[in-house]
Amino acid sequence: MAKKKTEKVVNRLVIIGMGLIGSSLAAAVRERNIAKEVIGISRRKSTLEIALNNGIVDRCADDLVEVASELSSGDVVVIGVPTLSVPEVLKQCVELLSPEVTITDVASVKESVVIAAQELFGEVPSQLVPGHPIAGSEKSGVTAANSELFIDHRVILTPVESTSEDHLKRTSALWQNVGAMVSTMTVQEHDQILAATSHLPHFLAYSLVDTLAGMNEKTDIFRYAAGGFRDFTRIAASDPIMWRDIAVANKKAVIEVMDKVMDNLVSLRSLIENTEEDKLTAMFKRARDARNHFGSMLESNKLDTGLQSPMNEKVINYIVSPGGNARGDLRVPGDKSMSHRSIMLGSLADGMTEVTGFLEGEDSLATLQAFRDMGVEIEGPNEGRVVIRGVGLHGLKAPKKPLYLGNSGTSIRLLSGLLAGQAFDVELQGDTSLSGRPMGRVATPLRKMGAVIETEKDGTPPMRIKGGQKLKGINYRMPMASAQVKSCVLLAGLYAEGETTTVEPAPTRDHTERMLRGFGYQVDSNDDTASLNGGGRLTSTRINVPADISSAAFFMVAAAIVPGSDITLRHVGVNPTRIGVINILRQMGANIELFNPAQVGDEPVADIRVRYAPLKGIAIPEDQVPLAIDEFPVLFVAAACAEGKTILTGAEELRVKESDRIQSMADGLVTLGVDAVATDDGIHIEGGEIGSGEVESFDDHRIAMAFSIAALRANGPIIIKETNNVATSFPNFISLARQVGINIKLA
Repeated sequence: MAKKKTEKVVNRLVIIGMGLIGSSLAAAVRERNIAKEVIGISRRKSTLEIALNNGIVDRCADDLVEVASELSSGDVVVIGVPTLSVPEVLKQCVELLSPEVTITDVASVKESVVIAAQELFGEVPSQLVPGHPIAGSEKSGVTAANSELFIDHRVILTPVESTSEDHLKRTSALWQNVGAMVSTMTVQEHDQILAATSHLPHFLAYSLVDTLAGMNEKTDIFRYAAGGFRDFTRIAASDPIMWRDIAVANKKAVIEVMDKVMDNLVSLRSLIENTEEDKLTAMFKRARDARNHFGSMLESNKLDTGLQSPMNEKVINYIVSPGGNARGDLRVPGDKSMSHRSIMLGSLADGMTEVTGFLEGEDSLATLQAFRDMGVEIEGPNEGRVVIRGVGLHGLKAPKKPLYLGNSGTSIRLLSGLLAGQAFDVELQGDTSLSGRPMGRVATPLRKMGAVIETEKDGTPPMRIKGGQKLKGINYRMPMASAQVKSCVLLAGLYAEGETTTVEPAPTRDHTERMLRGFGYQVDSNDDTASLNGGGRLTSTRINVPADISSAAFFMVAAAIVPGSDITLRHVGVNPTRIGVINILRQMGANIELFNPAQVGDEPVADIRVRYAPLKGIAIPEDQVPLAIDEFPVLFVAAACAEGKTILTGAEELRVKESDRIQSMADGLVTLGVDAVATDDGIHIEGGEIGSGEVESFDDHRIAMAFSIAALRANGPIIIKETNNVATSFPNFISLARQVGINIKLA
């Protein structure tokens, strides 16, 4: 990241403790002109002299008393002393400073800071914003100051209930302006995560070096140490006093994760001692695949590759310029619905299942990790190939922690059906977006089957499922057309006594029924009804996941709305329950050709060619709504480019997706000058000219991608806010968009 001057986000910045973090922050702020004045405080005069002579600070003080009376609203004091020294400094800060002065710290343990504040003042002062920059160096002290230390590194803020929003915003802005990626979490989450990912690795490195140093009597073993040893033990060169303080301050969380590692080491020792080659291989494969998954998330932080990850705390915005046309021959990623189900059913099958074309997006990977957490051995993904060693219908093991499913509604709803019949208790969690989505629609039929499920009072996650329940089959007439609800009930039916039947008000995607049959399980389907009997078994198979028509839809609309466009999309799944987008676009006048039809497993596929043709507004038939439920955001863009009015009704389901997609799209279109009116169950869109402007994605991947396509016909740039979640379903969207001529940049 290039250094740049920014507007002043704080008035005076006071750093108490000029160690590596404090002095680096001072240098970064001064270099970027972020504060009017930077003041350094240290008890060591030599430290202050170096800071002043090296241009790290504007002026120095021996004690806060010397400058406290000068500080007021807009000023920030950063406590940069060792963890166990923070309470003493914090007491002085609160006693001397006005409540309008923001106080933050950089300690690696947050609970000790918060507890100290509560003990000192009865509650955490509203001006205190506990913080921790995840950055460092083998070198320490003011001489190691590095103004670029925080660029693209995380800073975690852990505000508590009493923390003022103004102070939180000011602290966040300070870190963002020195190049950091700011995220927030609870104090407890921070200390637990850092114990496992930062604190314990340092202690292991110290322990290993100390152990080997004690073995060094006869041979200088360090002379022959390989690169792996050097890489791992490098962190043992860190400041011993700092890590002593961290060990003491965070001992509860550190000991908890240390015990787990020690247990694992005992198991590993036993496997080595008994020459259990297969089990050693399985353990190393699990670790390798978990590390590769972590590596792929790190790689996705490299924004210039066109890959993204919602794990990246830095907010990603799109800037899409108008012009160009959409031309190209491409294959979009694998079908997300089928990728989810391939992992689920492959894990419950007897034998080894091989999956090709697997979508390596965050949603699908969340499902994959959930089954790893329940004891299933899964290799990959590697270029779309996954190998699953199934454990059978009753072979899953209780996870050691809640299953975290990120942003994936499909994962949590389908898993709730599979897990309702297990012998163990389990909790299903998700990110902020998923935690606001309704789960009553699956909890209600599962409870009718005998499941014991708890949700939050408003019916949202987390979901807590009680194990050991005897399920009974039901005949469930669904109140809404939802493939997720239908699939959830049918998957629970695998564990139920008797027959389980679903009756849907309109056809929905039938990937679950088709894939169950592919695994050798009998499912009877007839029009609106699907049924199966519990007590069967799944047999391993090979699955070739076709390209996702929901992802292809963005490029279909791109070609349909821009003169001169011509796009061919290869090997797209054209399941009859998924082709509503094709049917609707054709009714609007789109020039769409399907060719090279084939059958892959039990799923039809074809190549799709779309060339520009003028579109006209239509009243969208309600029987097509369930067949295009995920494609409507981009279909609304097509409607905005069509002549006349497009009317959608019967689409209430769109209001409970990742966002309220009816209102989200209506608001964005209106911002861009399009006449769009949201209704309770749909939208009215009058086609016309698309203007420029800034629109919100509401953390919804399909909203973000839809407005990216709209920019092809806009009369100026469109800025799309908070597009990180595009990676949940379409990790290489940007690179493919650029490939076909869309002018998209990241900001």
